[in-house]
Amino acid sequence: MFLEVHETRSRAHAAAQEEGKVASKKQKTESKDQEKGQHVASKNKKSAENKGQDAESEAPTKSKKLKAEESEPNGKGAAARDFAELCKAIEEHLSVEDMRKILQANEQDASGSEDAVIARCEDMMFYGPLEKCPICGGQLEFKEWKYKCTGNYSEWARCTFSTNNPSRKSGPIKIPDDIKDDFIHKWLKQQEGKEFPKRDIDEEAHIFSGMMIALSGRMSRSHGYFKEQIMKHGGKVNNSVLGVTCVVASPAERDKGGSGGFAEALERGTPVVSEKWIMDSIEKKEVQPLAAYDIVSDVVPEGRGLPLGQLDPSEEAIETLAAEVKLFGKRAVHKDSKLEKDGGCIFEKDGIIYNCAFALCDLGCDMNQLCIMQLIMVPENRLHLFYKNGPIGHDQMADERVEDFGTRVNDAIKEFVRLFEEVTGNEFEPWEREKKFEKKSMMMYPLDMDVGVDVRYGGAALRQLGTAAAHCKLDPSVSFLVKQLCGQEIYRYSLMEMAQDLPDLPIGMLTDLHLKRGEEMLLRMRQDAELIPESGPEADAFWTEISNKWFTLFPTTRPYILRGFEEIAYNIASGLETVRDINDASHLIGNVFGSTLDDPLSECYNKLGCSINPVAEDSDDYKMILRYLKKTYEPVRVDDVVYGVSVERIYAVESSAFPSYEKIKNLPNKVLLWCGTRSSNLLRHLHKGFLPAVCHLPVPGYMFGKSIVCSDAAAEAARYGFTAVDRPEGYLVLAVASLGDEITEVTGTPGAEDAQGFEEKKIGVKGVGRKTTDESEHFTWRDGVKVPCGKLVPSRNKNGPLEYNEYAAYNPKQVSICFLVGVKYEEQNMEVVADDE
Repeated sequence: MFLEVHETRSRAHAAAQEEGKVASKKQKTESKDQEKGQHVASKNKKSAENKGQDAESEAPTKSKKLKAEESEPNGKGAAARDFAELCKAIEEHLSVEDMRKILQANEQDASGSEDAVIARCEDMMFYGPLEKCPICGGQLEFKEWKYKCTGNYSEWARCTFSTNNPSRKSGPIKIPDDIKDDFIHKWLKQQEGKEFPKRDIDEEAHIFSGMMIALSGRMSRSHGYFKEQIMKHGGKVNNSVLGVTCVVASPAERDKGGSGGFAEALERGTPVVSEKWIMDSIEKKEVQPLAAYDIVSDVVPEGRGLPLGQLDPSEEAIETLAAEVKLFGKRAVHKDSKLEKDGGCIFEKDGIIYNCAFALCDLGCDMNQLCIMQLIMVPENRLHLFYKNGPIGHDQMADERVEDFGTRVNDAIKEFVRLFEEVTGNEFEPWEREKKFEKKSMMMYPLDMDVGVDVRYGGAALRQLGTAAAHCKLDPSVSFLVKQLCGQEIYRYSLMEMAQDLPDLPIGMLTDLHLKRGEEMLLRMRQDAELIPESGPEADAFWTEISNKWFTLFPTTRPYILRGFEEIAYNIASGLETVRDINDASHLIGNVFGSTLDDPLSECYNKLGCSINPVAEDSDDYKMILRYLKKTYEPVRVDDVVYGVSVERIYAVESSAFPSYEKIKNLPNKVLLWCGTRSSNLLRHLHKGFLPAVCHLPVPGYMFGKSIVCSDAAAEAARYGFTAVDRPEGYLVLAVASLGDEITEVTGTPGAEDAQGFEEKKIGVKGVGRKTTDESEHFTWRDGVKVPCGKLVPSRNKNGPLEYNEYAAYNPKQVSICFLVGVKYEEQNMEVVADDE
């Protein structure tokens, strides 16, 4: 299947997580007063004589606008004062239990803490009973200067609906008969015939509400200016780093070593952000994620660390590529337990393996967690429980422990089962035996690990590959290919580019059932996405839900809100296919050095069930392929750099996994076509043949539905075979495809029904690109196989969705891999610029 040339990790929408906000009791009280509309005057009013000395640092206590409003008897200020007076009276005359009864009588949520009930009741009594959330039917509640839904869109996602102008019920407030308080009844009598006032919310004035911010060092503008902006928008400024939400500093100051406050913030683990965070938050009228403006990632004190998702993508890549895989299969003892050295092994009893890994992603509350539980038996029958729970990619914040149960096997099992039910809300044994898992609420979901070994652990490491190749009995050229396919590197890189290279979770060793669940989820996601509007609260809730689902089932260090078919295609569908193919490689390779094999590469080659032979450079086939590549290639562009290719080697391939050339040469309409693939997917193609795309999506690569897609342009295949600047080697596949007796040409994007029709009829489809190959240069290879080799020229389909022609075959028995073309991507037209003197 085709994969786009792009740096997935850099495209991933990093889900930034804010650190906890610290506020004193006084701050909380003042914040509550503000929500009730009480405006507390400053105790530090300056006299006229020294007013000018600290003008920048002294925020005005009341704006002219506010004073004008308060002078109007029916203005916003008067409504705020009336609301504050009612709040005070309600708390004096009603108990919390009375408030719960009143809420219930008016079909409002009466559960929760006393503070929540009081605030809910006060809002309802003055502004009117709230209607239910229009998205999920949940209860709206006034939070952070907005009305936000407190319900769940589904068991996978909290509802994301919010508004400044919620719908409210009409009619008078209902008071239960057993509440006899005179004040409440008199007040309601006074309100008869009146409309409920509208709660006016100046959201912009409360952007930094509840936040204490420290300013550090020399900044681009005076501290007074930034202090005024912070206070004007609801925040507070502190001279000390102690207890603040964050420290704001200039990146230039950070480069000079920073101030004392800067150093203290680092020591305490307090976020340090650039001053741009203040201005962007004000401009966007919403506080921005602190992690997105972090300026100290590379100077965090040793031992404290940062979550992988908050590192620069290149730094995260270095971290994970160099990291030891800690959990690599169902029977693997987690490295952090330290029990593997003592001869520990995963405990099994009555066919149950006591080893579970879970994940939970809830983007609505910035949650991205993992949990691992293992029962580990060490020699002398001493049983231990290993437990790890915390944010993905942030070991320093994880709760991790090893508990020694000795010979108390039943106690250890009971504790394991108890923890499983506490974490997931489900029973353990039905899950382990039958994979029955009924979600009851937002919870962690088990990764269904297989009993093999993740290829990132079982494949040969770089230092081992040279020795393995030196002892290999295969042809040196073939051993070079097998060495690449049996090593860890290409699989680590592939998962790294998708931010799924988690040392704690065996993404490369999942069961077929888990992968099947992913495919079913993708198909539902694709179907439901057609019915959702492009924007609005319902769309936001839907995309949050499916993102939570996907990144819980297939965890990542950088979860984000998916949106649109392109992201489903290039990040989810192609990602699923890649994980599926890496899992197949894991099963095939196993643990290369876990046995006494003298020649592990030859052993893997034999398990492949495939004949691979180098093609001689002076042969007609080699020359034909070079010509075909040269004629139909255009440089791959990545950012501002373009890459050409040179052919390093070519292999002829035959395998029992796909039809032999002898069989396919007798089929009609045979064409030799290019297919692009990641190197990490190649072993699976050779082992089991091409698989059709997992689903139809209205974007290139998936627009023909469940088909095998090839192209007559090497330029198209090269996009998907490209790896990265620092890994210039890749492979292009040449396959003979029989397009059947009937070929259908399409110039637009086929709909789902059209694609389904193609699948059912198993007809060949040609998608006409904006560029096509010059038909006057086409020729016939052997046995009537057409080679559409010609220079790329503009087609008549100038506005089509495809850049190059694509061909879709729906029956895997009609496609046979014939050649692997090993290429090296080379930078072109790079200009060397001398340093300025």
